[in-house]
Amino acid sequence: MANDDYLDDVHVRMLRVTEDLRAIQHELNCAAMQAPNDPELMESLAGLPEIESLEVLKSALDQMRHFLWFYVQVMTTGSEPEENARPAGKKLRSAQAESLLEKYNSLSEAVLLRHFVNAKNRKPN
Repeated sequence: MANDDYLDDVHVRMLRVTEDLRAIQHELNCAAMQAPNDPELMESLAGLPEIESLEVLKSALDQMRHFLWFYVQVMTTGSEPEENARPAGKKLRSAQAESLLEKYNSLSEAVLLRHFVNAKNRKPN
């Protein structure tokens, strides 16, 4: 049950973060539309603290996007519908090669996932 509670908490946080990101996007969009007509607003939006905040947010979002891509790859390995839909002849012909490639892909994706989890302050490429 503890895992269910943990996953519920994570799900609630994801919904909250998604909502916050949408609100931030809306507010930045409104500010960008008003800035050309308001020189003071334009100056404050182009200030160093605001630009640094945007860069930090951008970096965190880029890192999360990369992490989520790898996470989804690792969690869905072996459960993709294409694997079950292959013709039987093709499966028999290359079963050993595919098995080796699937194991290698799963291992490399797991290593990349672990790398991203452990590298909290890593900047994306």
